[in-house]
Amino acid sequence: MSIVADRLSRIKPSPTIAVSTKAKELKAAGRDVIGLGAGEPDFDTPDFVKDAAIEAIKEGQTKYTAVDGTPELKDAIIEKFKRDNELDYTREQITVGTGGKQVLYNALMASVNPGDEVIIPAPYWVSYPDMTLLAEGTPVPIECPKENNFKLRPEDLEAAITPKTKWLILNSPSNPTGGAYTREEMRALTDVLMRHEHVWVMPDDMYEHIVYDNFEFCTPAQVEPGLYDRTLTCNGVSKSYAMTGWRIGYAGGPAELIKAMAKVQSQSTSNPSSVSQAAALGALSGNQSFLKQRNDVFKERRDLVVEMLNDSEGMECLTPEGAFYVYPSCAGCIGKTTPDGSIIQNDEDFVTYLLESEGVACVHGEAFGLSPYFRISYATSTENLKEACTRIQRACAALQGEAKAA
Repeated sequence: MSIVADRLSRIKPSPTIAVSTKAKELKAAGRDVIGLGAGEPDFDTPDFVKDAAIEAIKEGQTKYTAVDGTPELKDAIIEKFKRDNELDYTREQITVGTGGKQVLYNALMASVNPGDEVIIPAPYWVSYPDMTLLAEGTPVPIECPKENNFKLRPEDLEAAITPKTKWLILNSPSNPTGGAYTREEMRALTDVLMRHEHVWVMPDDMYEHIVYDNFEFCTPAQVEPGLYDRTLTCNGVSKSYAMTGWRIGYAGGPAELIKAMAKVQSQSTSNPSSVSQAAALGALSGNQSFLKQRNDVFKERRDLVVEMLNDSEGMECLTPEGAFYVYPSCAGCIGKTTPDGSIIQNDEDFVTYLLESEGVACVHGEAFGLSPYFRISYATSTENLKEACTRIQRACAALQGEAKAA
């Protein structure tokens, strides 16, 4: 009899973490590998954030804190929501977790009953369906094809809602596509939600500040105040502030749900690191001007990658509005033969070919719920990106035969 619980058979290890781990292992073995799998900025944590953490350590802020965040950090989050999103919360409506992932997990564990349905637009962040399954819910993916710019249409949302629907998870800007909803697009979705009072919405706004070309970010409860009482607005400091390792996520929502999430956290990790909370307080309260400077660099990288991918045989890549990912189609390579005689049957075969032939590590689209695509993170140096895209062009040009008809 296995010691492993049956519930784990419902889920898979994170594919994005697996790719990053594989790339590191190959590098350690001496392979020349460029890793484009990690969703992690290559920028360092800003100095003023580090200074806040160092000062906290010197002041002895190294003890347990309240389970779901210090009062000081909660106040800074309240101010952030008011400043950036026109949302008003009290301390009882704020939760702080060990990364954005824990906040999402806590929310699903605290609210989903067996059989409850969670609508997840695809392509999606790899963890949404598996966290839903661990909470004994039913993921309901909705395909959002390239023709719709990988975005959920209101008519598709309407068609997916049933009496069992508990949540809609909405990630904008998106991991893996970088697509972001305009105010008009968001309004169309919130109009649907207003007609279904039993459906809650969980916006994952982790990439809120990483947007380009004068795009104006918005979040559902900001666009439609009528959804305020059934919205959990999730965010964190990992991506915008280059604080992935500090592990701080947060959310604002109805006090009853926040209290239930704190109960879940009290019996798992308890409070997030006290020092990390002090750093997050510094990040949210400090000068935000560096965000634009970093976005300018990200935009240059985005434009470089999109152009070079679209110049690759069999590739087609949209220009995303935000985040630091592109999600190119490799449909023009499916069915072709590699130099060693293997046939590219799907996007997983394609990214395996890139890794083995050219040492470029990406994540296949099937992991995100929509094929035949793959995800590239351009949160690395421009030099690395140029070299990686040159290798991808070379790999595509080396394929023989005709692509399989879609």
